[in-house]
Amino acid sequence: MAPVFTPLIPSRPAFEAGGVPYSPRYGDIYHAAQGAIEQARHVFLAGNALPERWRGRERFTVCETGFGLGLTFLALWRAWRDDPQRCGRLHVVSVEAHPFAREDLAQLLATQAPPGWQDMASQLLAAWPPLLPGLHRLDLDGGRVTLTLAFGLAERVVPQLRLAADAFFLDGFSPARNPEMWSESLMKGLAKLAAPGATAATWASAGAVRRALQAAGFEVEKRPGFGGKRHMTVARFSPRFARPGAARVPPAPAARHAVVVGAGVAGSGVAHALALRGWRVTVLDAAAGLAPAGTGHVAAALTPVLAKDDAPRARLTRAGALRAAARWAPWMDGHIVDRCGTVQQAKSDGQVAGMHAMLEVLGFPAEWVRPVTQEEASALAGCRTSRGGVFFPGGLRVRPHALCQALLASPGIELRAGRAARIAPRLGGGWQVVDAGGAVLAEGGVVVLANAGDAPRLLADSGWAGPGRADCRFFQQKRIAGQITLLPADTGQPRCVVAGDGYVLPPVDGYRVVGSTYVHDAEEAAATQAGHALNLDRLARLLPELAARVEPGAIRGWAGWRAVLPGRLPVIGELPDAPGLWVAAGYASRGLSWSALAGDIVAASLEGEPMPLEGDLLRMVGWR
Repeated sequence: MAPVFTPLIPSRPAFEAGGVPYSPRYGDIYHAAQGAIEQARHVFLAGNALPERWRGRERFTVCETGFGLGLTFLALWRAWRDDPQRCGRLHVVSVEAHPFAREDLAQLLATQAPPGWQDMASQLLAAWPPLLPGLHRLDLDGGRVTLTLAFGLAERVVPQLRLAADAFFLDGFSPARNPEMWSESLMKGLAKLAAPGATAATWASAGAVRRALQAAGFEVEKRPGFGGKRHMTVARFSPRFARPGAARVPPAPAARHAVVVGAGVAGSGVAHALALRGWRVTVLDAAAGLAPAGTGHVAAALTPVLAKDDAPRARLTRAGALRAAARWAPWMDGHIVDRCGTVQQAKSDGQVAGMHAMLEVLGFPAEWVRPVTQEEASALAGCRTSRGGVFFPGGLRVRPHALCQALLASPGIELRAGRAARIAPRLGGGWQVVDAGGAVLAEGGVVVLANAGDAPRLLADSGWAGPGRADCRFFQQKRIAGQITLLPADTGQPRCVVAGDGYVLPPVDGYRVVGSTYVHDAEEAAATQAGHALNLDRLARLLPELAARVEPGAIRGWAGWRAVLPGRLPVIGELPDAPGLWVAAGYASRGLSWSALAGDIVAASLEGEPMPLEGDLLRMVGWR
């Protein structure tokens, strides 16, 4: 049974008489009066034998309960920066039920962070996410440090985390005031995330805390405390028996070389994510991704969805939108990626009130989504809309071809022309991709099929669709044709994406994109007059004044295929009986939503990083 939705309730700055940050909700201070940085160094770093334990390692992962003001995280980051023998990458996952909004956190860090730490504080604030439930990955220090913020109640969030923690910072408010953060069930949930030899430390020394850690498989000891406390607690994970579902630490790949089949939105997203982590990537595409600029699918929209009680599909599209905005920041220039916003128009007058009521329940911040009347929607669009709805300030208009070119231009990526006919195991391990004549196009330890509707065919021709596999959701994929209509843009309207039953995009290269059709059982993907008529009908329902100015003789169009799986969700995962062979395909109508997120899921899995998505959502898009 799915848990009842609980809105995220932010914290607000408050202080004790002595100036120590304080939580009125829990009646407790955020750190000892003697100083947050000193407390972090004494309790959490020294209590976990840091920095010594990360030396000589490629990666080190810390799991923290209670992000608070972020001062413990900054102290950890500072120690990592200052250590010449530091690990290659530092990953931190921090659970926080009541985060601060960016402006409030900025106010607190301005007075609480040491003067020499402005660079770190500025990076943290620049990447700080909107206060939305779920996981938010922040890439800091050039990607060498990652912070995954898990916003939500710990008892709900922790069971959904997927990571292998080397150290735990247990930093909730007092056990007497915040018992849920110290319960035996939560400690057992954290233990499932523990890598072999994991340690834990906390300023708390209550008997109930020590007993909870012991019940979870930790060996516990007391040490001298900090800030007037006689004792603190340190622990080492040492379970008596192997436990099912324990965290698995994958071995670091001996040679970071991957072959990605497909140079479209899916393939470029995977290749880019791997290249950012230092992988060498060979991308294969029948046309080498070199379609002439300005032709074909000239522009598309990325807009999240809303759902009552924040249903899983809405959480997935939100995660995809957030990841895309972070990954595509270098190209957020208004040309390749334009953060123009999206008016999501209600489909009927009666639906407007329902959409607004849903926002009240969800409690999402206005920087993510806000209700709009017809007048407000029209002002945002720069032309009259049919009705109101909601506005997503972060809605994107994207030029897919230009974006793919930019992603594939990243260092470490080689683009090759070639049509894959089969995937075959390579002698000595890994895989080969061969063409119809048997010539090897590329080979590597990892192969990722990101070639949309051709991926099931390729697997089938390679012998991976036999008994026990053919009933997999992936092999039930359908191709559905779709058409967009291009209209000459005589003005700059609409100024934002306008969506509802269909969509209209702001002008690109003198054209407005209106879409799109869904044609089942089509023999070919072709732009037709019937398709144009359907799209123009959508335009009339969204923006009637613009529709009235359309000149039929100036209409152009483009058509393509969607690769659609049952449930309209992609498959992103490794084949269960073929280590190193991955699929990232079946993106349906939301290729832009899945591109960056899927890339990070694949890359994080291969690198042994904390996963950027909750466990229940990973299962929804996994291989099955």
